[in-house]
Amino acid sequence: MDLVVVAGRDPARTERVAARFGAEPAPAYEQVLERADIEAVYIPLPNSLHHHWASAALQAGKHVLVEKPMAMTAEEVADLVSLAADRNLVLRENVMFPHHPRHRRVRELLDGGTIGRLRGVHAVFGIPMPPPGDIRHRPELGGGALLDVGVYPVRAAQLFVDGALRVAGACVEEDADTGVDVSGSALLHTADGVLATLAFGYGVSYRGAYELWGEEGRITVERAFAPVRGVSAVRVERDGRTEEVLVPPWDQVRGAVETFARSVRQPDPAPAEGAVSRARLLSEVRATAHRSTCAVPPPT
Repeated sequence: MDLVVVAGRDPARTERVAARFGAEPAPAYEQVLERADIEAVYIPLPNSLHHHWASAALQAGKHVLVEKPMAMTAEEVADLVSLAADRNLVLRENVMFPHHPRHRRVRELLDGGTIGRLRGVHAVFGIPMPPPGDIRHRPELGGGALLDVGVYPVRAAQLFVDGALRVAGACVEEDADTGVDVSGSALLHTADGVLATLAFGYGVSYRGAYELWGEEGRITVERAFAPVRGVSAVRVERDGRTEEVLVPPWDQVRGAVETFARSVRQPDPAPAEGAVSRARLLSEVRATAHRSTCAVPPPT
């Protein structure tokens, strides 16, 4: 796979990035979509622009890897998935962490009965407050913690919980000055009683982790979502003993890109895995928080 062209609104920055990767700079996104030699595009634009440009790329006959979230609403995501299917094109949402083999190892441990029947998942992702002026503080660009860091705990729950997840309750705190959500939590459940407790937010010390709680033990992964250099560990607790299962180094960014490229080459135009259900869950978390008394007022 070759990086052919980089498009952007800032000419100087676009030229710098293009030069770094030996690609051509383009001053307009439309120019990329008009080129017959471009097979696929990656869209890392602000969230509010994902649907427009992913749709334009699919209509131009390009395979699309779009940064998470795929779009702002479940309706927009469903529209993109339908468009890709109609045109026999590959559409993928770029959530990178599942492409690290440690999460496959966790799934193997779970399926092998290491902790018994799964009863619950706890997943969190919080980061320090983004600096003033950051696009994550701008609601018109799709800013806010839910669509930025909240995606990861939801994806972790989907990765390990079999069956459809539903929202039982949610709390969201909004910033009075910017209007974006800055933190929140949610309780999800399945029809057979598996629970997922999720937390996300800005303005906290960094942590990204998940824990699977079974009838006979627990599996915990720290720094679960960010790229990890070197060997990573999966902690297994069972029968009063703790064991660390070591997983060799792997670049999850590379893994995500290679998986997308293989899907294009094989080809594999299957619907984006879980993207629509994930978007629905995120929308339900927001709606549930707004309907309940758990909508947290900003501090005075």
